[in-house]
Amino acid sequence: MEDVLSIYEKEKPEGVIVQFGGQTPLNIANDLAQAGVRIIGTAPETIDLAEDRDRFRRMMRKLGIPQPESGMASTLGEALQVADRIGYPLMVRPSYVLGGRAMEVVHDEEMLKHYVSVAVDVTPERPILIDKFLENAIEAEADAIADGIEAFVPAVMEHIELAGIHSGDSACVIPPISIPTKHLETIYEYTRRIAVELDVVGLMNIQYAIANDTVYILEANPRASRTVPLVSKVCNISMARLATQLMLGKKLADLDLKRQTVPHFGVKEAVFPFNMFPEVDPLLGPEMRSTGEVLGIADSFGLAFYKAQEGAQQLLPTDGTVLITVSERDRPAVLEVACQFENLGFKIKATVGTHAFLAEHGIQSDHILKMHEGRPNIVDGIMNKEINLVINTPSGKLSKYDDSYIRKAAIKYKVPYITTLAAALAAARGIAAYRQGKDSVRSLQEYHKGIS
Repeated sequence: MEDVLSIYEKEKPEGVIVQFGGQTPLNIANDLAQAGVRIIGTAPETIDLAEDRDRFRRMMRKLGIPQPESGMASTLGEALQVADRIGYPLMVRPSYVLGGRAMEVVHDEEMLKHYVSVAVDVTPERPILIDKFLENAIEAEADAIADGIEAFVPAVMEHIELAGIHSGDSACVIPPISIPTKHLETIYEYTRRIAVELDVVGLMNIQYAIANDTVYILEANPRASRTVPLVSKVCNISMARLATQLMLGKKLADLDLKRQTVPHFGVKEAVFPFNMFPEVDPLLGPEMRSTGEVLGIADSFGLAFYKAQEGAQQLLPTDGTVLITVSERDRPAVLEVACQFENLGFKIKATVGTHAFLAEHGIQSDHILKMHEGRPNIVDGIMNKEINLVINTPSGKLSKYDDSYIRKAAIKYKVPYITTLAAALAAARGIAAYRQGKDSVRSLQEYHKGIS
């Protein structure tokens, strides 16, 4: 706050734009306004409304937009009451956190008690936030450019990982590949309604989850999000420049923006620093762990995904052996993944449970031992380069043996690894597309020429 004020007093600008810098500028916007700084664009009052869960929930009710059930708790007793009311699984987190810090999916009462007992500084002013966790939900997000009267949404992005993975860590694709048109229209309409109701001037990002044929809003941020440069590049629209023009007094009607058909696909992939932290389990969850991101663009989703993995230095193999070891919960969904890799001619190695499950369904795999079962085991296979790709979903508390060593070994020996089945399917599609030999590099301008 004092750093910004000292620059403000020296430079004497017309005002300050707070919506291009993540959460921190929003947190100091009120104090700046009280110190006499003119906030250009969305008013601090709007920023507060979006951050205040009770006021935001009331606004969503008024607009008729569904939200997952939720509650707040300052004590264990209150937390258990909320859990009884809305049912497990839950998404719990402290209030006022950045990047999903200390955010967790809680599956039962025991986990909830443990979470509350280790949560620091839980007070009535800083309660724990508890939401119903939507299982197997597709997550999507939309960025809007608004002028206080109208809003324009250039594109919806679909997350490749299911809900429960932090949006900064999830790969995502523009345009969406599996969201039905009716849900996309709903997202466009909800985003427009919320931006207008909140009186947003400039940029806004809204995250949605689609479960049981219903679009739910998860959260709204009255600022630019990390997706703005991706949408701008893929859709050939300078969102930051346009938003600045609106903040300085132009109206959307003056800009003549139209939603365009994008004939190519852009896939964002997160970049992780796990190779620097060999003792850390590289699992993805609600707490953000990525330190950057890359973008792959191609004419098909598969190839764009392949290019994005390449950019993130996770080069997918085009042949060889894939290790598949998944938790019991994920087994029904693993069949499609195994079939795809079998069709691509990969040899499959699997641990005992997955091996038996695949055999029951007529998919050939070689049994490989886990570390506690003897040798040669998974780590030997990874170390000796007999395994070219690892697909491993965590067993969590269902298993008495920790399987994080599989993922850590993959990082140590630079074998690409995947920890969600959605990403495994995308990888199979990527490998198939790459093999068809369409790995042409084209300039961004050439891609933009095709947009109509």
